[in-house]
Amino acid sequence: MTEGASFHRATARFDVSVSSASRWSARFAQEGHVAPNPTQSGDRLPGIEAQADLILSTYEARPEIFLRELRDVLAARGVTTSTSVLSRFVASHGISRKKGLSTRLSRSGRM
Repeated sequence: MTEGASFHRATARFDVSVSSASRWSARFAQEGHVAPNPTQSGDRLPGIEAQADLILSTYEARPEIFLRELRDVLAARGVTTSTSVLSRFVASHGISRKKGLSTRLSRSGRM
């Protein structure tokens, strides 16, 4: 587009929306690049890692605990987090969250 192609022609060629091309062009003009922002997916979740002892001890005491319940336990202690961060935390610590035989079958599993 810096070479003179219109947004419409460029978007048709690369099969992206005009609004996306417009945002990318504005970002390039402001920042000099269109690379995505860095994510935390590769990080060790530094904010929640500080609570690792509490999370792991709570999970050991109640291995059937749901992530939303774990989030509520942390909130009661003044720690604000989300179930998605907790999900990444348990995955990074190798904790399996699979249902055992004592749990009820889901409705889709019943016949």
